[in-house]
Amino acid sequence: MLFNSYEFMIFFPIVVIIFLIIPKSLRSIWLLTASYYFYMSWNPRYAVLIVASTLITYISGILLERSGSKVRRKLIVALSFVCNLTILFVFKYANFMMDTLAVLLGTIGIGFTQSRLDFLLPVGISFYTFQALGYTIDVYRGDIKAEKNFIDYALFVSFFPQLVAGPIERSGNLLNQIRNIKSINILNRDRIRSGLLLMSWGLFQKLVIADRASILVDHIYNNYEGYGTAELSIATAVFAFQIYGDFAGYTNIARGAASVMGFELMENFRQPYLAVSISDYWRRWHISMTSWFRDYLYFPLGGSRKGILRKYLNIIIVFFASGLWHGASWHYVAWGLVNSIYQIIEDLAARIRKKFKVRDAGSNIILRIVRTCIAFMFICSTLVFFASKSVPMACDIFRRIFTLPLLITGDYGLDKADLIVLAASVLILIAADIIHECGYRVTSFISRCNMGVRIIFYSGIIWTIVLFGIYGTGYDTGQFIYFQF
Repeated sequence: MLFNSYEFMIFFPIVVIIFLIIPKSLRSIWLLTASYYFYMSWNPRYAVLIVASTLITYISGILLERSGSKVRRKLIVALSFVCNLTILFVFKYANFMMDTLAVLLGTIGIGFTQSRLDFLLPVGISFYTFQALGYTIDVYRGDIKAEKNFIDYALFVSFFPQLVAGPIERSGNLLNQIRNIKSINILNRDRIRSGLLLMSWGLFQKLVIADRASILVDHIYNNYEGYGTAELSIATAVFAFQIYGDFAGYTNIARGAASVMGFELMENFRQPYLAVSISDYWRRWHISMTSWFRDYLYFPLGGSRKGILRKYLNIIIVFFASGLWHGASWHYVAWGLVNSIYQIIEDLAARIRKKFKVRDAGSNIILRIVRTCIAFMFICSTLVFFASKSVPMACDIFRRIFTLPLLITGDYGLDKADLIVLAASVLILIAADIIHECGYRVTSFISRCNMGVRIIFYSGIIWTIVLFGIYGTGYDTGQFIYFQF
C-alpha cells in the first residue's frame, strides 16, 4: 500500500477514527493490527520475516537486562546481529554474492554453476532490521530499559508510517512514545493541522516533483548512448531533485501521518542541497541512517580517536556499508566509496588550512552560495553511480559528459508545459528550504493566519497536487525509490 494511493486515502482515515474512539488500553493493539495489514498488503508471506526480527530482538533485550555477565551480554548481542543479518543477507544479498563469486572465479578460469534464490526483496527489510538492531544495542549500552510488553515492542518495529522507508527510529524516541500511548491527546488541532499540511507537502514533493522528474531522468539515462554533456548533466541534476522529492516526500507523509495520531518521528532531512560541503550534506541527508551508522558502526570502530589513518579507514568502512545497505550492486558500493573519498579529501583540506592558519570567510553570503553550488556539483557526481544500473554505465556517462559538449538533442522526454511545471516546482522546493534554513517554519506561519488565509493556502496545495501531479497510465501510483532498499 503506497502513501500516494487511493487505498491509503481510505485506510488512513479509518485507522485514525478507530484509534480515536477505542478504549486507550486497545490503542497499541489496534495500531499493531493496522501496521501489519499495511505491510501485508504487499506480500502477506513476508510478514513472517518482520515477526522473526521482532521476536529475536525482543527476547535479546530481555536476556540482556537479566544477564549480569559481560561475556554473556556480548554473546546475546552477537547472536541477535547474526540472526537478523542472516535474514537480511539471504533475502537481499545472497544472489549478489553468488554473482560476484562467479565473476571472480571466472577470472581465474574456474567454472562456477550458480543457483539463484527465487526471492522477491521484502519491502522495507533494511529499515526495520536496522531499527530492531538499534534497540538491541541501546539495551546493551543501558540507554533504554528492555521492553517487557511484546505488543508495544512489536508496534515499535512495525509502526506503519515509517515501516517501509523510514526514518529509522530510535527506541529512545518512538518506543518511549508508544509506552505512553494511553496519555496521547489525539484531539490536538494544531498537531493534526500541521500533520495534514506536512502530508500534503510530502505528496507535492512526490507527485509533482519526483514523479515528473523521473520521466526525464529515465528517458535520458535509459538511452544515455544518444546524449552528451548538456542533457546528461541536466538529467543528473534533475535526478538529485527526484530522489530528494521522492524520499523526503515519503518521510514528510510518514511524519505527518504520525503527527495526526499524536506521535513525533525524527527529522530525516534538513535542507540537504544547501550544504556547503559533502560532510555538511551528510549531516542533512537521510539523518536517521547517517546517525545510525555513526552511532552503531563508526564510533564502535574507534571513530576519530585512534589516529588519522584509522579515522579515514573507518569512514571508508562506513560508506562501503552504506552503499551495500542501499542495494546489492557494485554501483551502490561505488557511490558510497566516492562519498568517503570526498569526505577524506575535505578533512585533509581542513587540516591544511588549519596548519597554515587560513581564516574562514565566516558568514560571507557570496562565498556561501559559491560553496553550496560546488558542493551540489560534487553531490551530483556521486549520484551518477546511484542513478546508473552498473559501474561501467556510470563511467560511460562520465565519459560522455566530459567529452561530448556539442551533442545536444533537446529531447528530454517531457513537453514544454511539463518542463515549466518541473522547473517551477523545483524552485518552490528550493525556496521552502531557504526559508527553513533561515529559521522560519511555513507551518507555524500558516497556523497563525486567519481561517480565510488557511483555507486558500490549503486549497492551493490540494489543487496543485490534483492538477499537476503525475499519476501514470490509468492513474497507476508511482513506487517510492527507497522501497527497493
